[in-house]
Amino acid sequence: MKTVITDGFAVNPGDLSWGWLERFGSLTVYDKITDAEAPAAIGDAEIVFTNRVKIGPAVLDVCPNLRYVSALGTGYDMIDVPACRARGIEVCNVPGYSTASVAQVAFALLLSLAFDLPAYASMVREGHWTGIPGFHYETARFTELDGKIAGVYGCGAIGMRFAGICQAFGMNVLATRRSKTEGEIDGIRFVPPDELLRESDYISFHCPLTDETRGMVNAGFIAKMKDGAAIINTSRGAVLDEADVAAALRSGKLSGAGLDVLAKEPADPTNPLLTAPHCLITPHCAWTSKEARLRLMKVLEENLTAFVETGKGINRVE
Repeated sequence: MKTVITDGFAVNPGDLSWGWLERFGSLTVYDKITDAEAPAAIGDAEIVFTNRVKIGPAVLDVCPNLRYVSALGTGYDMIDVPACRARGIEVCNVPGYSTASVAQVAFALLLSLAFDLPAYASMVREGHWTGIPGFHYETARFTELDGKIAGVYGCGAIGMRFAGICQAFGMNVLATRRSKTEGEIDGIRFVPPDELLRESDYISFHCPLTDETRGMVNAGFIAKMKDGAAIINTSRGAVLDEADVAAALRSGKLSGAGLDVLAKEPADPTNPLLTAPHCLITPHCAWTSKEARLRLMKVLEENLTAFVETGKGINRVE
């Protein structure tokens, strides 16, 4: 069999190995290609792995040998699953590999919004820590998290892990997910979405990108939030209406935003969030710890092995 990896650099910039794939046949690895280049790059391959390159009719119609398509991660919005299914192509993803890493980064963003570590460190470097009256601590942000309310919007495995970190800092946690809006799990109180918006000081998004969630965090959504609340997003950038979020940051309705994802990546220079106040943006790196990527490789191998042996991957996208 012939395998193609369309954009493998993010998963393996050189510190891991794709060697395990060679036992399945020939292997071609591209660090990064465009959507337009994908049909020619994939060609007559039976197996394809994609990170952000779109696999839809533009590829499927000219690559008739494809039998197996896998996301190089958990999200699979770049794969046209119905189109693959109509052609009998197996689609798999890799859930759970980055749970600890993403939860850690989500809380790091929250903590950075609450305590402006770079600003305080700059005070020392720039000679403003004089030890005499006139040193204004209020020029940098410091909010105590103990007793504050963290809202977890989309409380699956990552959301639960994030919630546990918040609890360790003395925060109270509200959560909501499509299948649960009441009751309690491990001290996390599940509530309807509007209650979570109304009560939370910080809201962290851990929901998939669907037709329902695309652009969900818009002006109307933000209007229901507590004045001065902050948001954290490590899910998918398109969950936010970025213009509306930027406007809310400028007006002060939102006190801050910590984002590891944007609707268009890398960031478009015209993105209004790049110039919005109190907006921290990291380069979609929450999943990239070496520990997480090693787990990713292991599950990719297990999925493909199961498909070759049984015709079905373990983590099938239904």
